[in-house]
Order: sequence, then structure tokens, then C-alpha cells
Amino acid sequence: MPTPASRELFAFEEAGENGASSPVEDGTPGPPQPSQDPGRSPNTNWPVWTAFIALIGGLVLTTVLTLVIDIPAAALGAKITGSHTPPGLTIADTFVQDVCFVLVAIWCAQLGARKVASWQFGLRRPPAGWGRAAGWVGVLLLTFILLSVIWSSAVNPSKEKLLEQLGTNEGTLLLVLSAALTCIVAPMCEEFLFRGYMFTALRNWRGTLPAALITGLVFGAVHAGSAPALDLVPLAGLGFGLCLLYRHTGSLYPCFAAHALNNCIAFASLEHWHWHQWLPLIAGSLAGITCVVLLFTRLGLIADRVDDRSLRAAIP
Repeated sequence: MPTPASRELFAFEEAGENGASSPVEDGTPGPPQPSQDPGRSPNTNWPVWTAFIALIGGLVLTTVLTLVIDIPAAALGAKITGSHTPPGLTIADTFVQDVCFVLVAIWCAQLGARKVASWQFGLRRPPAGWGRAAGWVGVLLLTFILLSVIWSSAVNPSKEKLLEQLGTNEGTLLLVLSAALTCIVAPMCEEFLFRGYMFTALRNWRGTLPAALITGLVFGAVHAGSAPALDLVPLAGLGFGLCLLYRHTGSLYPCFAAHALNNCIAFASLEHWHWHQWLPLIAGSLAGITCVVLLFTRLGLIADRVDDRSLRAAIP
């Protein structure tokens, strides 16, 4: 049974996908939504410049809120220096960053009295079906792994230090929290900002490929603090590929899955785990993402799209 919030959100989705204006609180029509291709990621009327406002705003808000966490922690005895932050604080700060990415993207989408609906961020079932989406996820990951192996063999980048910063070798609790952060929280929040918002807004400028290229480069650049410099190139390539995955599956959920699977592989590799340890990590990450999506759907933050069958039927 849908909640009142989800019924309201669904009403806005119906108006938006049909190209009608979305009503705002005073009853006047909001900016009209552009026409939609049912097999592709949503088209929106988000201004191009807000893509960069969302990124900068997310980083600024992160800086402010992490100071709110770190200053009291330092006052209570935490040893924070320019080159070292305790693992627990690093996890907390990174979690805050990921949440800020989502909040600022939603805020930017609301500029100009725009009504935000979950379908605009791609939070809907893949219109072409889960099977086709899974196939594209597999193609993307295999391509990225192959190119990463070739790149690593050619340039021999240094070892990534992220898991050491998160304290995975300092206890089971930190290991579990690190895995949840890198394989569940980060994939969802980063995809929401970079693919769900930035790529979508940038497509209103010059179309899909330029938007995917810019988003991929920015995606690689924001990992400069957690990945070796030479690894930023394949990360930018992954960001580019995730944009195309989103565009051609019409849903952000395959991007959640691809991003999470990539992070699971990287996490297990850096921890030198055996294959039988990889599977619980992958299964747990995908299950965790599913649980978050179902919870938000239940709370009415993601509309339960009952018209996906008509969308699939429209695809030749």
C-alpha cells in the first residue's frame, strides 16, 4: 500500500513524464518537463551550470560538516594531523561527504521552484528489463577490468592507501564499516550525484558524449585524495562508462550495481582475499543496496512506479 508521500510523488512523476508542468506549492505550474524516451535515462530541465554548483556545493558542505565532527573529536583527544586522521573519523567524514552529495543534488534539482521526483534521478526499474541491464553491467565491468589490467601493466601505479586510511587492518568493526561504506554507501551516493544529476544536467548542453566525458573526468578527479594519481585515468574511464550505462538502460540501479561490484572487486583485491571471501562481500553489498532502495520506497522517498509495463511496451 503506497504511503501518502509516495502517492504525491507518483502524481508528479505522471505529470513530468507526460511533458506537463509540475505544480508547485502555490498552485501555479512549474517549469515544463521535456519529452521522454522511455528506453533512455530521463530528460530534465535542469540548467547546465547547476551540474558544477552541485559538485562544488557538495564539497563545501562536506568541508563544513566534517569540521563540525572533527573539531569536537580533536577536543576530546583524537589525534588529527595534516597527514593523519583516525580511521573512525575518516569513515565518518567520508559518510558525511556521500550524504552531502545526495542532499546538494536534490537541492539543485529544486532550484527555480522545480518539483523533484525520483524518476528524474533514474530511480526506477530499467525500462528494457533487468536482463538487458545486467548484460550491459557485465560488458562495462569486463571492459573496465581489461583496460585497468593493461593500464596497470604499462604504468605500474602505486598501491591504493584508502583501506589503510579506513583502518581495515585494525579490527573487525572497522573492516565491516569500511566495506559497507565503500561497497554500499559510496556507490549509491556517488551515482546519485555524478550520473543521476551532473550527467543529466550536462546533457542539456551538448548531448550524451560530451556530458559523459566531462562527468567521467570529474569523477576521476574527485578520487585524487583516495587513489594514486595514475589510477585516476581508469577511474575517469569508469565514470564515462557508467554514464553510458545509465543513458542506455534508463535506470540508475544498474549503475549502483556496477559501481558496487567494481568496489567489491577492488576491496577484496586490496585485502588479498580468496574467492570464497569475495562472494559474501558481493552478495552483501547488492543485498544492502536493495534493502536501502526498498526502505526508501516504503518511506515514500522513491515512488513505486506502477507504469513501467507501459514503458517497456513502448520499446521496440
